[in-house]
Amino acid sequence: MNILMISDVFFPRINGVSTSIETFRHGLAARGVRSTLIAPDYPAPAATAADIIRIPSRFIPLDPEDRMMKRGEIDARFDSLRAGGFDLVHIHTPFIAHYAGLDIARRLGIPCVATYHTFFEEYLFHYIPFLPKAWLRALARRFSREQCNELDAVIVPSRAMADTLADYGVTRPVEILPTGVPAEQFRDGEGHYFRSRYDIPNDTRLLLFVGRVAHEKNIGFLIDMIDRLRRLDDKVLLLITGEGPALAGLRAAAEQRRLGGHVRFLGYLDRHSELHDCYRAADLFVFASRTETQGLVLLEAMALGTPVVALAEMGTQDILLPQRGCRIAPDDPARFAEIAAALLADRGALDALGHEARNYARNWHSDEMAKRLEQLYRGWIHARKTANAELRPAA
Repeated sequence: MNILMISDVFFPRINGVSTSIETFRHGLAARGVRSTLIAPDYPAPAATAADIIRIPSRFIPLDPEDRMMKRGEIDARFDSLRAGGFDLVHIHTPFIAHYAGLDIARRLGIPCVATYHTFFEEYLFHYIPFLPKAWLRALARRFSREQCNELDAVIVPSRAMADTLADYGVTRPVEILPTGVPAEQFRDGEGHYFRSRYDIPNDTRLLLFVGRVAHEKNIGFLIDMIDRLRRLDDKVLLLITGEGPALAGLRAAAEQRRLGGHVRFLGYLDRHSELHDCYRAADLFVFASRTETQGLVLLEAMALGTPVVALAEMGTQDILLPQRGCRIAPDDPARFAEIAAALLADRGALDALGHEARNYARNWHSDEMAKRLEQLYRGWIHARKTANAELRPAA
């Protein structure tokens, strides 16, 4: 089986879509499924490989972290793509990648599917603030409905996202398939080394957020929460790792509240090494996003034995509602702080919750998710071949 993937984002651009693509490609390769990825080229150095086709790209004024692939550069590669013998096109983002991927699949006569990674309805107004939210929500819903209904099938990472697309009027088959956690995630990480490197005392109660520092992540809620938590426990520190458009505003908010000793911004950490150390160093992983389609960082933290306190909204519900290795907090910074304080004050309960988190995360192993994706691919490819045979005139 030979799959062509296409995405408007990939490493070195760090986000959940890039992580999901990398995780699934690695799992599929272990099962003998070949994949080639079309993705943007970036100004920053990026890893090269024979199975990654980097496309020249343009700067995006409203979103400087991302790049827009040049559609003509993709079209110019069609003959070589046709020679690649692909069985299916898998789209991961709804911009240039969607239209180019759909066109390639139609010209090759093969199935075209997409993963709906991002809840755009609650996302766009952070980046286009000069338009009314109601307009942007209506635009996002229509845009998503029309794109999804052009496909053979849609993959979503959570039940909440499947329900959302149904409400939009998506009529194509929708499959729920979350991104899993690779096996190495359960083994790595040295917390004591991380604390020593960043001069964090062993008796500091360390809370951690990992992710893009973006408005839709609701990190301001966590700043408010830590401001309240420090009044209950003066030895708490919130680490915020990652970068993004909300960083300057969050720094200013922390300074305004005089939280210099309780909030630290670390920027990006290498996700294959130092980030694992960071997870292991933390006493709690905290998360307040209301717009996640899955919340993969919750599973990453759990896999390394770090218990979670989080809001259970949208896609995070699939992970959090069993209430294993986590505590669900209400959408209130004061109550969130009280739940965190109670856990941090009881080392035995915290350790037990971390052990439960690690065991629970094994249910989300990436090998099993890759197996399920392979089975879906085979079903879609078989259905297309059967339909093509039925349309073929009898001899």
